Amino acid sequence: MTPEFISLFTRPDRAWETIRQKEDANSLHYLFHLLVLALIPAVCLFIGVTVVGWSLVEDERVRLDAGSALQLCLLLYLTIIIGTLIMGAFVRWMAKAFEVRPSLNQCIGFVAYVITPFLLAGVTGLYPNRWFAAIVLLLAGIYSTYLLFTGLPAFMRQRNSQSFLYASSIWGVALLVLVTVMVSMILFWHLRLEPTYERNTVENQGYSTEERPQEEPGGL
Repeated sequence: MTPEFISLFTRPDRAWETIRQKEDANSLHYLFHLLVLALIPAVCLFIGVTVVGWSLVEDERVRLDAGSALQLCLLLYLTIIIGTLIMGAFVRWMAKAFEVRPSLNQCIGFVAYVITPFLLAGVTGLYPNRWFAAIVLLLAGIYSTYLLFTGLPAFMRQRNSQSFLYASSIWGVALLVLVTVMVSMILFWHLRLEPTYERNTVENQGYSTEERPQEEPGGL
């Protein structure tokens, strides 16, 4: 892990200054961070849906076969990368209205570091449970929002009076992009690739307490 990665969770104010300096020195500094961390949700989800599975009804476990799970996880990985690139383009496009002129790579790098909590939250894929995932993703969303609003002035070297509106605009567009790309990915995977599910039902081995009536003895 890079020092700035750790600092995002300990001293985010200093981390953003360091990240901006490294982005100025190398415009593709963010690439390794993005490509590696995006593997976390993809790999964890593959393990979760093929080994652990999930439950839709009582006494039933649903899993994906290896081929369908691999398709899903590759699409998820590509969706994370493409979604980050799209958001970076939007961040740069909106910058024109807020008197800042970052490069496209700087904007993509900023987004890549902002979504770090979401990428780490991908470990929930190891145990596919909707309530567990919802809670962890909610916490990740809260911290990503914190990183966005506190990191934007430092990274973009912008006055605080304008950064709040800029960050709010980014947050709104990010929500729209997230829903659009994720729903599109799921629909493409489900409708075009036709995944194969494996369902295992646990049979109830208990004996009924109801006694069968005994036959009357035959006549003499």
